Amino acid sequence: MTHTKLTGLALVLAMVLAGCGATDSPSTRQVGGAEAHEDHDDHDDHSEDEQDGDHADGDEHGEGEDGHDDHDDHGDEDGGDVVKLDAAAAAEAGIVVATAEIGTLAETLSLPAELRFDADRVARVAAPVSGLVSRLDKGEGDTVRRGERLALLSSRELAELKADFLTAKSAENLAASSLAREERLFADQITSEADLDAARAALVSARVAREAVENKLHAVGVSDAVLNGLTDAPDGALANAAILAPIDGTVISRSVSLGSSVQGGGEALFVIVDDSRLWADIAIYKADADKIAPGQPVILRTRDGGEAARGEIGLILPVINETTRTGTARVIIDNPDGRLRPGQFVTAEIAIGEGGRILHVPANAVVEVEGRASVFVPVEGGFAPRPVETGSSRDGLTEIRRGLSEGERFVSEGAFTLKAQLEKDAFGDGHAH
Repeated sequence: MTHTKLTGLALVLAMVLAGCGATDSPSTRQVGGAEAHEDHDDHDDHSEDEQDGDHADGDEHGEGEDGHDDHDDHGDEDGGDVVKLDAAAAAEAGIVVATAEIGTLAETLSLPAELRFDADRVARVAAPVSGLVSRLDKGEGDTVRRGERLALLSSRELAELKADFLTAKSAENLAASSLAREERLFADQITSEADLDAARAALVSARVAREAVENKLHAVGVSDAVLNGLTDAPDGALANAAILAPIDGTVISRSVSLGSSVQGGGEALFVIVDDSRLWADIAIYKADADKIAPGQPVILRTRDGGEAARGEIGLILPVINETTRTGTARVIIDNPDGRLRPGQFVTAEIAIGEGGRILHVPANAVVEVEGRASVFVPVEGGFAPRPVETGSSRDGLTEIRRGLSEGERFVSEGAFTLKAQLEKDAFGDGHAH
């Protein structure tokens, strides 16, 4: 009798263990065990009616499968895996929980754009006169101020102009002295009025000649201060011609070397740019042309989605690129720190209208868990991932179409931290098996 009881217990235990091995879920294992007991009891009865009942039970099991689908849907609502964290640990990890809200996102149009130098802030500096480069003061990459010397030339042309100026200046001074003398003589009735008129004419002629040479010197960049000091200039100074920076900026090109022979008014020896302000030229496709107008706000984003700058449509050029068949809208942006580089390609997000009211969360609140877009929600003892259906993303926000409701709590900051911990835990569980 004892042996029979032991045999029966062993059989029941084996059947329970077999039921447990049929599923991975603890809840399923429990249900399987119960079914195993019921099947064993039914097996002991051996009646056809009860077999029909077993078929009925099988139908109920089919309904149970539907119930299992419901369970899966619940799993979609709140993921079965939980990152265990209390409030203090969550705060220390930088986890921030917020309430899902419905708001309005502006309708935007994303178009390619290229950053360019502001053409009004580019200076191409040529030699003012012909000569030889005797000194180089600035090179590529140097920052310069307006009026600062870039290079020094030794110029025979300039020396001749300065000499002509000194000659003309001397002739003017002499004519002025002669006129003064004739005026005194005429007052004493020693000289005639004709002589006085001749002296006046000579001064006017001398003054015109001096002004003509002076204007030539101004045209090649010689200031009045330099001209006034010519008579006291040291030997050889008359041939010195300075190449000066016309704007504040950075030298991006220098095409001359020490000792080079250059032509006055020839090719640019230096190119200076002021990149504290840039142009962003946006390519406008024909289908989008009617949606864009001056004054519309624009956000420029880098390739990784980061915000590069903000501005607004300044103008729309009235020409079409023959190669790309696109128009151009221009945004003028400030770049005081020089962080943005001309030639850089960006994406222009143009606000073209007010969008509908939608549920949205910060873009970094959405992470991929097991291949599905998810947000983390607080649950008892920690945080669990919940699959969601996302929509468009703009201005650092992502639309949530399904999976999260208004008023629900979710992790707005720290989702990547929770994901990393979840993956770490899953890896550890895998080793445990």
